[in-house]
Amino acid sequence: MEIKEKESVVVRFSGDSGDGMQLAGNIFSTVSATVGNSISTFPDYPADIRAPQGSLTGVSGFQVHIGAGQVYTPGDQCDVLVAMNAAALKTQYRFAKPDAAIIIDTDSFGPKDLEKAQFQTEDYLGEMGIDPDRVIACPLTTMVKDCLKDSGMDVKSISKCRNMFALGLVCWLFDRDLDIAFTFLREKFAKKPEVAEANIKVIQAGYDYGHNTHSSVANVYRVETKNKVPGRYMDITGNKATAYGFIAAAEKAGLKLFLGSYPITPATDVLHELSKHKSLGVITVQCEDEIAGCASAVGASYGGALAVTSTSGPGICLKSEAMNLAVIMELPLVVLDVQRGGPATGLPTKSEQTDLLQALFGRNGESPMPVVAAASPTDCFEMAYAASKIALEHMTPVILMTDAFVANGSGAFKLPDLKQYPAINPPYVPEELKGSWTPYMRNESGVRYWAVPGREGFEHILGGLEKDDKTGAISTNPENHDLMTRKRQAKIDAIPVPDLEVLGDKDDAELLIVGFGGTYGHLHAAMDELRAQGKKVALAHFRYINPLPKNTAEVLRRYPKVVVAEQNMGQLAGWLRMKIDGFVPMQYNEVKGQPFKVSELVEALSPLLTSPMGEEQ
Repeated sequence: MEIKEKESVVVRFSGDSGDGMQLAGNIFSTVSATVGNSISTFPDYPADIRAPQGSLTGVSGFQVHIGAGQVYTPGDQCDVLVAMNAAALKTQYRFAKPDAAIIIDTDSFGPKDLEKAQFQTEDYLGEMGIDPDRVIACPLTTMVKDCLKDSGMDVKSISKCRNMFALGLVCWLFDRDLDIAFTFLREKFAKKPEVAEANIKVIQAGYDYGHNTHSSVANVYRVETKNKVPGRYMDITGNKATAYGFIAAAEKAGLKLFLGSYPITPATDVLHELSKHKSLGVITVQCEDEIAGCASAVGASYGGALAVTSTSGPGICLKSEAMNLAVIMELPLVVLDVQRGGPATGLPTKSEQTDLLQALFGRNGESPMPVVAAASPTDCFEMAYAASKIALEHMTPVILMTDAFVANGSGAFKLPDLKQYPAINPPYVPEELKGSWTPYMRNESGVRYWAVPGREGFEHILGGLEKDDKTGAISTNPENHDLMTRKRQAKIDAIPVPDLEVLGDKDDAELLIVGFGGTYGHLHAAMDELRAQGKKVALAHFRYINPLPKNTAEVLRRYPKVVVAEQNMGQLAGWLRMKIDGFVPMQYNEVKGQPFKVSELVEALSPLLTSPMGEEQ
């Protein structure tokens, strides 16, 4: 058997929402990340809570892109498509490359399955124009039942192992080490070892099936890791990385971490993850609603904790009053917004960037609030730490924006050394101010001192009514309100953030691509492809949105053409126009609930550029 080397490969697992496609994809990602491959994943959940089995709307997908070098996206189309039933083939084939290998379970393509998937004939491959020579068709369910017939498991439990057979076959196709998958399963099912061993047996059976049949449909490929960086790695989702970032920040600041939250897709996994870490001093409260989640966090902040509340766009609407309470009380608070498709319930399992203006302005009164955004699943750790540092050192609520794509997606995460992270120093009121301190006394940076309850001589009251700058007493004085409004704004404006970095042809680009948050990988890949064609292109990607980096205006005015690409109708473009006089960028906007496709970005941006010979495209 010949094993061929490949730079990268994309695999898409698809089936009913109960078929375990997310688990199969996660294990394949973990196996790949553990050996040092760069990975990017995209779990594509159905919006239905539990659609009828075999229906078109109930298909769940998980796409993973593994590469020898850096990969930035889950890939536009897949090299291998696993379709566990007829509905999966019908809905997911559009994500496959023309020469993709397709693995199907023939046991799930009976007359009733085809009818549910709305096929018109029993020749489903011909109906979709699929070349049978590209299809690995096997009675997967039957083989799993035969494999586990002596296991003592019931029929339903056996059927749940079908995903592992498909995983084993994919591991054979890409020469993956099964021992890593076995370790994963034994850890995951540590309390049910019989389940772990059954799944392990089925993975081995799928691997052996590929090895023994030597299907002519697909070669065996190996994706070797290049430029290995020593360290311990794990496959981590954005939500888990966010949770770890908060834990790291609390430990660095020497504080308890408190999360007040109400479950909402796609943010709930942050609550689930943090609830596992009581041993690290983490306190989690699942509240009765979004308002209580935020209000409890405000109370925890007043009590001296690193306080966090997590939600998605609809929850931000409900939390806005309590968020504003933290603004006027000038208390540290991190508000995590894992964006999803809207408006209303909208597309709860899909991804958009449509909450930006809500984050910037969605509260009553002048209520300035820092806004930061994570660029990738692993960057969620960095930005959760950064948001916590800003909140604690500048006594302000901070909104951390992620989205369903980066929150549910995953990447290879090198475990960090906290000693290398910057210190977090809250502005505690100095002991020497005892007797003269008042609640809105500020340090040299204009930040209100933090007097944690329990310190003798620093007893005080805060609240939602405007307070006098000097005494902290309730005040309706017009001049005082104007003064306090300006001080709150000046404090946010003065927060130091890193300069805006330009990638690519930063010195002589003809076109600057601008984005923020979770579109980073797709915009970077589009830039790389355009540069490979000989075009002069650069990328500036915002992670700090309010306040903007100090060099923002200089960067954006440096290039003859600027296009702002975002998954909304132009919210970042509008914010930049508002903050930079005379800045009028071009726009590329999509609101599909799906990540950008690199090929579509390249097609759309190419007409804005000249060819290497200097001619317009």
